[in-house]
This record gives sequence, C-alpha cells and structure tokens, in this order.
Amino acid sequence: MTDDEVNHNEENELAEYHEFSETIAVETVSEDDEEPVADGKHLVKKKRRERLVRKGRMKQERFRAFIRFFLSLFFIMFLVYGLKCKGWYMDKNAFTYVGGRSVEIINNKIVPSHKILVLLKNSNVPNVPVYMARTDAIKKELLKLSPIEDVYIRRYAFPARLQIIVKERIPIITIAPDEKVSPVAFFTSDGKLIGHEYLPLSPSYKTIKVLSYGNKGDDYHKWDLKRLHEIEKINKYVETYSKEPVQYIDFRNPNDVYVRIKTVNIRIGRIDENVYKRIERIPSILPQVKLVDSKVKYLDLSWEKVNYLKLE
Repeated sequence: MTDDEVNHNEENELAEYHEFSETIAVETVSEDDEEPVADGKHLVKKKRRERLVRKGRMKQERFRAFIRFFLSLFFIMFLVYGLKCKGWYMDKNAFTYVGGRSVEIINNKIVPSHKILVLLKNSNVPNVPVYMARTDAIKKELLKLSPIEDVYIRRYAFPARLQIIVKERIPIITIAPDEKVSPVAFFTSDGKLIGHEYLPLSPSYKTIKVLSYGNKGDDYHKWDLKRLHEIEKINKYVETYSKEPVQYIDFRNPNDVYVRIKTVNIRIGRIDENVYKRIERIPSILPQVKLVDSKVKYLDLSWEKVNYLKLE
C-alpha cells in the first residue's frame, strides 16, 4: 500500500469519527430538551399549602389540649364537691326514731323495729360517706337479740341510707302454763328458748302450743332438740290419725301427757317407744267418741291393749 492510500484511509476514519460524535451530541441535547422545566409559581403554592396544613394541625392540637385541661379541671372540681356533699352522709339522728328515711328495717316479724333502734344507739352514726362506712359494729349489736339469726346490711350511697335485712329464727313451739293463758316463751327450730318480751307472735307462725309449768316436773328450760323433735312428731302423728288439728299438748305431768284436739282430749300417758303405736289406734275409736251422747272427759290411750272413754 502506498503512502497516498494510507493518508486517504486515515482521513476517512477521522471524518466518520466526527460524524459519530456530532450524532451523540445531537441526541443528548434532544433528550435534555424533553425534561420539564420547574415552575416557580407552582412551588410557591405548594409551600403555602404545606404551611397552612401545619398551622391547622397546630391549632387542633392546641384546642385538644385546652379541652383536656378544661375537662380535667371540671372533673377535679366535681370530685371535690361530690365528696363534701351532704347527700353522702347519714343523718346524725338516724338511730333515734322509727320511720326515718335513713334506716330501713325489713323482714323483722318477731323483733320490733324500736328494739333494733335501741341497740343501734350503741353504734355511732357513720361520720364518713356511707359507701365508706363500716357496718360490722351494727351487725354485732343486732346479733345480741336472741330471735335474730343473721343480719344483712345494704348501703345506699345517695341519698345516704342503710337497709337492714333481718333473718329471724323460726318459732315452732310456744309454752304456756295453762290452756287459757297466753304463751310466756317459745322455742325456735334450732332449739333456742326465747322469753315473753318477744310475744305475742305473728299469726303467720303456725306453732305447737305446749302446756308446762317450767318449775316442776319436766322443766321446759332444760329441753333439748331431741325433746322438741319428739313433741313435733307426736303432734304430727295425732293430726294424721285423727284428721283434726292439735289445739295443745299438756306436758305439765311428763308421765301423763294429754293431747287436745277439737273432738276430745286424748290421754297418751308416758312418752316411750310405744307411744306412737298407741296413737295409731285413734281412728278405730274416735268415731265412737262422736256418737256418745254424754260428755267425754278424755280418750284414754295410755294402756298398751286397752282403750276406754272417761266420762265426766
């Protein structure tokens, strides 16, 4: 290859290089021309909106903080006022008279309300809000009353008051020295003997009337639950076999016991293991008693195999 040919090739390569470089430059410039130019007014509006949003949020936070502060202050004032309000405290004279609004006594059929209030005077009226008051001392005082088995005390906050619910023992047997005399004492279902200060009983109590002097013979002060259950069983047996209610049981002579029903007085004698078998003979002879024209003093069932009528 000659020198002229070599120079000609170099000139061609150089021309191609310049054309390629110009092409790249043109393409680069065209791509830059396609990018959007930032608008200054748009940026200003965007920044203003952001500042307005921040101001709105700050105002909301301040308003919420103010509301929280106001509600907290109102709650504290209401709490202080509520704790000092007289409605939470009981009347200082609540235990001095019956029928007040501060103390309500319910379910007491045996113990009068005034007897309960007399004991309550030994307990001071609570000087704190009633929902904070202790009622143990009141319950302890009321349990001193023998007819009361248990006491439930409810506290009502506003207006301040107490509701005393009394659970009394159940009377089952009343004691009298004579059939024409009112009872002087009574026994409860758990064997508790209660004196005449809680008599007469309400008619709603169906008790067995027992005649006993209490100072000789079978002294009722010494009776236990076993004796009470025997009396209940005798009463039930006589009512079952006679079909008549028992008016009273005469225990004034424990070795010679009588049971009075409407038709006749029944002599059952000593309380032993055969007394119930003797009572079972009542249906066989009671119809005959009703047919007798003469006045019958008593029906004698005290003998094991002999029944007879005692006429007056």
